[in-house]
Amino acid sequence: MTQVTRFWPLLTGTHRYEKTLSTRGRGEGVFIQAPILAYLIETLNGRILYDVGCDYSKITSPTLRQQYYENEAFPFGPPEMTEEQRLPNRLAQLGLKPQEVDLVFVGHLHFDHGGGLCDMAHAEIHVHEKEMAAALEPADEAYFANDFTGDYRWKMQASEYDLVGGVRAIESPGHTAGHMSMLIELPKGPPILLAGDAADLEENLQDEVAPGLCWHDREDMALASIRKLKQLAADTGAHLWPNHDMAFYRNCRPFPKFYE
Repeated sequence: MTQVTRFWPLLTGTHRYEKTLSTRGRGEGVFIQAPILAYLIETLNGRILYDVGCDYSKITSPTLRQQYYENEAFPFGPPEMTEEQRLPNRLAQLGLKPQEVDLVFVGHLHFDHGGGLCDMAHAEIHVHEKEMAAALEPADEAYFANDFTGDYRWKMQASEYDLVGGVRAIESPGHTAGHMSMLIELPKGPPILLAGDAADLEENLQDEVAPGLCWHDREDMALASIRKLKQLAADTGAHLWPNHDMAFYRNCRPFPKFYE
């Protein structure tokens, strides 16, 4: 029986970029506005966050913005993030303090998924050990070492596992070496399967298109993960959620409404 009680998608910012970053070999010259999301899962055993968005200071400080985003690695510039969209303020809108989140699960450690760890340093933080190894190399320029090399309470993982009853971590590598998705069993509605960046857009899922960035160019691994997630959704009756699809996000229940 699931221990999940409620579930919220949290918009923590947006990023405008060329669609080829989301759909490998498709979308050159087409620009999309992508949501940057975190997901709050309330359970009988505490609260879990899947991803934490960006580091607000790297976007708002001119010096840090220039250092991290205004360079050749980021031709489309920094994400946009308002004060209201900061994770502590999103939680405050639900009457919560950051310290009331017990566990942070980072699907992968790119800047728009692990940057907000600075606001959640009190929590136990789960990440796949292959992901941490790739981030420390770094395997690509979307890893900012400053995001994840602080004094954090890491709990490294090496396989799929249940965080609590009804919340399961799913291995889905390809976009990154240790990318993890999450299956959430709700108390009333159908399960939700968070693809994370295994699938930015519904197009990735429908047409089985790999993300633009694949670890070591392993498009085959990324496609295998997309197919795995689609099969898991079919087997469990879960709704499979892409991670950076603005049209999909706008069809979700508007914050602060929740799923149960």
